[in-house]
Amino acid sequence: MIETPESRSALPPDDSLPGRMTLLEPRHNAPLAALIRAVSAEYGLTADKGFSVADPSLDRLSEVYRQQGAGYWVLEDDSGGLLGGAGLGPVAGCDGVCELQKMYLAASARGMGAGRRLALQVCQQARLLGYRYCYLETTALLPEALALYQKLGFEPCERLGNTGHNDCEIPLMLPLL
Repeated sequence: MIETPESRSALPPDDSLPGRMTLLEPRHNAPLAALIRAVSAEYGLTADKGFSVADPSLDRLSEVYRQQGAGYWVLEDDSGGLLGGAGLGPVAGCDGVCELQKMYLAASARGMGAGRRLALQVCQQARLLGYRYCYLETTALLPEALALYQKLGFEPCERLGNTGHNDCEIPLMLPLL
């Protein structure tokens, strides 16, 4: 996991955007897992179809994102409540490629730039780690996320690695150079 002081919030604070960005900590595990489950249920992303909600590590993500070449950031409201989060990890067998992972937002944080802020944080940190490309898998069931990724410049590509998220039918890639 990234442990540099600038990774605490590499993007300058923007008072017009909701929340305070911080690295994922163990105290975030339960609320983050609950958020991922709630958003997944809202959009019909069920565990039986291989979406992130089925990941066996969902309740201990702070451990998962401590690995080399990985990181996860959360947005908290003024009282410490979780608004959302997004992470990155290496794509196995694909040198120089990271994956934007588990980007989820509470309904109250959508439509205000929070998703863009999280995605840009992940891409900026990926560049600092030396990644050349950012890959992701999404689904047409998440039209707001798909629109955001396209606005950020992600383009269709071939499926990479073995993420296990087989029903995420839309693989996208963004050059980070």
